[in-house]
Amino acid sequence: MSMKTSLPTVPFGKTGMNITRVGFGSWAIGGGDWAVGWGDQEDKDSIQAIQHAVARGVNWIDTAAIYGLGRSEEVVAAAMRDIPKSERPFIFTKCGLIGDKANPNELPKRIGAPASIRREVEESLKRLEVEQIDLYQMHWPTNDGTTIEEYWQVLLDLKKEGKIRAAGLSNHNVEQLTAAEKLGHVDTLQPPFSAIKREVGDKELAWCHKHDTGVIVYSPMQAGLLTGAFSKERVAALPKNDWRSRNAEFTENLDKNLAVAVAMAKVAARYDVSTASVAVAWTLAWPGVTAAIVGARSPKQVDGWLAAASLTLTTADMAEIGAVISSSGAGTGPAKP
Repeated sequence: MSMKTSLPTVPFGKTGMNITRVGFGSWAIGGGDWAVGWGDQEDKDSIQAIQHAVARGVNWIDTAAIYGLGRSEEVVAAAMRDIPKSERPFIFTKCGLIGDKANPNELPKRIGAPASIRREVEESLKRLEVEQIDLYQMHWPTNDGTTIEEYWQVLLDLKKEGKIRAAGLSNHNVEQLTAAEKLGHVDTLQPPFSAIKREVGDKELAWCHKHDTGVIVYSPMQAGLLTGAFSKERVAALPKNDWRSRNAEFTENLDKNLAVAVAMAKVAARYDVSTASVAVAWTLAWPGVTAAIVGARSPKQVDGWLAAASLTLTTADMAEIGAVISSSGAGTGPAKP
């Protein structure tokens, strides 16, 4: 393991936690044996990637019960065993998506029933081998008839009971945030946000900024599209159990999206960092964004984006990238802050 480097930290809303501006995302390490997997993955590689990120100074990990139907949380726990307790990162996880182990390739159900969430939190505590979850997030709005008020109250109760330190929402809009906030403060929001997927740049980020709700964005590199590593050939070669092979951003929108990656590569060359680091730093330049979740499946991938943790893009950089976003017609939402 390499020497620990100190990375800058920022307050995470009102949670009392100070977090690095990039966190380790654990979606892909759930493997390929479920509905929204990223292809096959060796657990030993995942453990090395997590330990390497922590050794380099990343101080939080984001996972979810649904990733690999529990496998991702178990891998995170395995990676923690070798790290002294005082040096362990914050662990964030999610509830509300229920898979079926008998039919792993069936899309998960969005369940918010209080009894279900209470069962989930116990299972996650056990898999993660922790006594308290640092941040527990409702993964998606439900479609089982449970209202946001019902499931949000359960998360607030779990916080009072000490099972979780902070409570957040993932993939929720301004109307839903407002409804939840009436019952108790929404500590955090986790929305998708990248130079391609920019919808939350209009309302949600401003709402969070105003309410002192921490924001950790996911897929800042748009699942690898903005790393500079993608080409038509590479997309054509993606395995069938990689969800990206079926995604419009990787198929019909590919040329527009790669134009944005090229613009980021130019900025990256000036700073002598990777294109991936610029893609992540682009999201961090928006008011209201606390930090970004970045996935990795090997130590080498971690090193590929770590520079984003201390890279600040200028207004001129953002304008340059914004102009290409607008001219290429990639994605939707505001092109710059």
